[in-house]
Amino acid sequence: MVKLDKIYTRGGDKGKTSLGDGTRVDKNSPRIHAFGDVDHANASIGYAACYTSDDITISLRRIQNDLFDVGGDLCIPIPKNNDSFAEKRLKPQQIEWLEHTIDFYNNMTPPLTSFILPGGSIAAASLHLARTSTRKAERSLISLSTLENINPHNISYLNRLSDLLFVLARVSNIGEHQDVLWKPGLHQ
Repeated sequence: MVKLDKIYTRGGDKGKTSLGDGTRVDKNSPRIHAFGDVDHANASIGYAACYTSDDITISLRRIQNDLFDVGGDLCIPIPKNNDSFAEKRLKPQQIEWLEHTIDFYNNMTPPLTSFILPGGSIAAASLHLARTSTRKAERSLISLSTLENINPHNISYLNRLSDLLFVLARVSNIGEHQDVLWKPGLHQ
């Protein structure tokens, strides 16, 4: 377990930060952008969890932990030409769990007849916001993967996660609130 005795270190005051292997990098490097975007997605999911039903909140807390696994993978660069680097934290089983969870919740929703606008209930709107944050994190990891070797499961995880957040937003709109449907050309 991690123990943090001191929150500030002054180590980053000159625009650099340390990775898990001790390497110092610029705080605006693609790897740190990816970290930050994953952290933003995680914070967005935590915010959404404040408004969701208990069963969805339990799933979101599991996802938040998984996103720390993604961060753990990003924290230590994988040596070039080493796709089997042993320290990968995020595993295919975590992606499979997302897929099963998507299928479970999607069976509760009516068929889609239109694109959906983010909104409806506060829970749904918050989940849509988390979905867009997750998509941004996914784009950052894809950009990083063109420059450095990363655990490819992280990209798949974020891709599947955004799908789950979409489905959870739809589930959160069942009942009093409904999905807000796009009406093409409504104001022409």
